[in-house]
Amino acid sequence: MKVVHYCQHVLGMGHFFRSLEIARALDHEEVIFVAGGERPDQPLPENVEYRQLPGLCMNENFGGLMPTDKNRELKVVKEERTATLLKIFAEERPDVFLIELFPFGRKAFRFELLPVLDAIKDGKFGNVKVVCSLRDILVERNDGGKHEVRVVKYLNRYFDLLLIHSDSKIASLNETFQAFKQIEIPCEYTGFAARKLTENVRDKIRNGLGVKTEEKLLIASAGGGKVGGPLMQATLESFINLDKPDSKLLMLTGPFLDDDKFEALHETAKPHQNITVQRFAADFTDLLTAGDAMISMAGYNTCMDILTSGIPAAVFPFARNHEQRMRAERIARYIPLHILDSTDHGEMSAAIRDLLQQKRNPTDHGINLEGAYNSSESIRKLKEN
Repeated sequence: MKVVHYCQHVLGMGHFFRSLEIARALDHEEVIFVAGGERPDQPLPENVEYRQLPGLCMNENFGGLMPTDKNRELKVVKEERTATLLKIFAEERPDVFLIELFPFGRKAFRFELLPVLDAIKDGKFGNVKVVCSLRDILVERNDGGKHEVRVVKYLNRYFDLLLIHSDSKIASLNETFQAFKQIEIPCEYTGFAARKLTENVRDKIRNGLGVKTEEKLLIASAGGGKVGGPLMQATLESFINLDKPDSKLLMLTGPFLDDDKFEALHETAKPHQNITVQRFAADFTDLLTAGDAMISMAGYNTCMDILTSGIPAAVFPFARNHEQRMRAERIARYIPLHILDSTDHGEMSAAIRDLLQQKRNPTDHGINLEGAYNSSESIRKLKEN
């Protein structure tokens, strides 16, 4: 079976990594992974062929799309992307078109998706099944219901299956999508699509980082980094003020943090030998097995990593919408999870001090984390039928 898997991340990296886990679970299938954001430095599974569309992203103020190459015009990039996507389908003639988030999000990318979906509807590429890959919680919208009407129309017209990557006891789609009952296609809860941990790597990683047995390792992560600057700055300053020579701080600012902000963090940390600042770590999930505590935002993948690793954690939900806070509050019913209300130094320092004293959390919390595998099975069954 051949799958074209479309993923467009515009602000962070969560969509990319969740999609990558599902592509990895389709291990017996040929997956053509079509992406349109900046590619993180991440190894790909053997069954995945990566195709890069000319890059588009969203500015950090959600002011609209812009090319990742600042020397290119938006109109030209859009035209090239549309032609490239149609060419991929004409040449590859896949069995399944797996689309991450759209039509629940990525409205700005209708320019390239609708031409493909119309061509599939008209049978131009053969019998292609169309699947929507959706995360747990949707961002709220205040448009009088127009968005939901449009979503339902696209789902019922173009799609064969909706996969919801959530455990319904944590978050069900009808909570953030009021028109759920109007969806006519099959909808399946897959469980959360969580990344797997590598076993028996804690000592090796700690040795590589120069962390002694008696030392505590705090990991601070900002995801993609475009909106994580304030959290990173507050964590760094609070850790320095605590003056804990028996602890080390590893800061992962995210690859998309502005260069000037990254340099400022690096300069602040430079005099302190127990602090390391870097942009990204391809082995992030393994790092959490080596760490003793973590401070981060509350994106989908980060929360799943907390659940799989059992690392004591504090999260600072993105305040622009309710998604991250809702997810964090639901998960906090099942595991100890400190939810930060601000980046005030007093609150941050207290959280760090408390985290470094905690023991690792149990991972038998009962939350379904098999979303990637279950998604792959649902896609295979869909094609067989």
